[in-house]
Amino acid sequence: MSLMIVSSPTFLRQLAFATLMLGVCITTNTYAEKADQDKPIILEADKVSVNDVQQIYELDGEVLLTKGSILITGQKGNIKVDPEGYEYVDVQGKPETTASFRQKREGPADEFVQGLGQTVVYNAKTELLTLTGDAHLKRLHNMQLLDQLRGWKIEYDDVKQYYKVHPPINAKAEALPLARAILSPRRKATLEK
Repeated sequence: MSLMIVSSPTFLRQLAFATLMLGVCITTNTYAEKADQDKPIILEADKVSVNDVQQIYELDGEVLLTKGSILITGQKGNIKVDPEGYEYVDVQGKPETTASFRQKREGPADEFVQGLGQTVVYNAKTELLTLTGDAHLKRLHNMQLLDQLRGWKIEYDDVKQYYKVHPPINAKAEALPLARAILSPRRKATLEK
């Protein structure tokens, strides 16, 4: 797994140097739970509108989406299913509540990825999760924090195994760092049962 933080060049150099000095290694052999792909989607909301011909589902109020180990919550959202059967999920929170995402990871350990943001977008085909608006993402092993990221926008690509943390588009250099990452060193014991 690699980490990419998009920010000012000075901040990037400082982060790269600190990462090198700490000897942080971001590789892992765990992926999203593959069994999730074959699970049905269970939708709950105050209001659900279904267009079965176009494969579009509109959700409004107290949204809860479950697909295997994937759990997405929010206030409003929609799901589009492509001709191959892959879902594209877009869920928004409200100003006082955020949208959330949680998924069990496949591998030798009890590991989860969970995140919060004003918007949660998940593409099941590419396995790309995007959290936008005061976004937070955590990777947990046996409910202990391994990695933690914070920024305006976070992209987590499970196939390519990397994170990207973006500051706001109109961010000023003097306001940086607007992206933050805490990464645990990878040890053999961490990845064993």
